[in-house]
Amino acid sequence: QVPVVESGGGSVQAGGSLRLSCVYSGSNYANKCVGWFRQVPGNKREQVAALFTGGGGTYYADSVKGRFTISQDYAKKTLYLQMNSLRPEDTAMYYCADRLGSWCHPSSLTYTNWGQGTQVTVSS
Repeated sequence: QVPVVESGGGSVQAGGSLRLSCVYSGSNYANKCVGWFRQVPGNKREQVAALFTGGGGTYYADSVKGRFTISQDYAKKTLYLQMNSLRPEDTAMYYCADRLGSWCHPSSLTYTNWGQGTQVTVSS
């Protein structure tokens, strides 16, 4: 069973919006930093946003601050990423993943439970 399942990707024009969801099906969700990452072929996977499931601050990459919002529904073990004012450079495969503890380390190498991703394509 896949521990996490992302959805909500699609194709939009620049300036549009999408809302991504990540459901933790059968996977422990408590006491973790959960994050959204994105990857373009040939590039490293970069952290977009993250939060600690126990509450507290949120983390954003500089490139998405003010445009993207990460949130969660703890009872549903679901993570969201609201993406507004999308730009062509936001085009990528988006993944969610987690790591134990409250420190949302920026390196994707420290995260586990990767989903299969959801593609976001923004046209100019």
